[in-house]
Amino acid sequence: MAAWADERGIEVLTPQKPREPEFLDRLRELAPDCVPVVAYGALVPAAALEIPRHGWINLHFSLLPAWRGAAPVQHAVLHGDAVTGASVFQLETGLDTGPVFGTVTEPIADTDTSGALLGRLSESGAVLLTQVLHAIASGDAVAVPQPDDGISLAPKITREDGRIRWGDPAFAVDRRVRAVTPAPGAWTMWNDDRVRLAPVVPDPAGPELEPGRVHAEKHGVWVGTATEPVRLSRIQPPGKALMDAEAWARGLQQSDGIWFE
Repeated sequence: MAAWADERGIEVLTPQKPREPEFLDRLRELAPDCVPVVAYGALVPAAALEIPRHGWINLHFSLLPAWRGAAPVQHAVLHGDAVTGASVFQLETGLDTGPVFGTVTEPIADTDTSGALLGRLSESGAVLLTQVLHAIASGDAVAVPQPDDGISLAPKITREDGRIRWGDPAFAVDRRVRAVTPAPGAWTMWNDDRVRLAPVVPDPAGPELEPGRVHAEKHGVWVGTATEPVRLSRIQPPGKALMDAEAWARGLQQSDGIWFE
């Protein structure tokens, strides 16, 4: 986006923190009517919020007040939500607490990864943000305070969150893998090595396996969980590219006695 602006002669401000005096002084000189924000990873201080005539508005990828915080899409997938969406709201000094101008909804499919869901929300959310900006310019925008109930928090997803817990039920393993795909990525330990996994499929008809036990056949690779096993799709061993799970299993000297941790 910065490169796009540079090509068109639009000034780009890149403060490390929005409370820097130089940034605030230049923002006052520019005197913007409104500042839209998308996926900005810092709280905006009151000194900056009060500069634009219509304040700052934020496109957030949840149906507020659900999933306030840094990783709303990932937490929606991880917790098995059936529906999510995007909200455009007025920024305040609190974390995603401001009144909401408008929302769009998006169903979450059983196979959705966070990446796929965020891709769809980015498109519908961009349309919503544009509509809200037009409404603000025309004086027709109305922001509604968020309700006090239904609040949930979505803290940043860490690499450790991507580690698969094979002692969980299959549905929880499936959700975790999809929630951290593509980033930071799902992983497990095998022979003291970290291996990455693409989305899995719970398989009630699969072989009965203890949690973490791997079973490979010609046409499938399964791993045990606390309930039914999950069928692997692709796996990435250390130093190698992502490959079909069956191809990985064929390359092993033995497919019996393999455990993931």
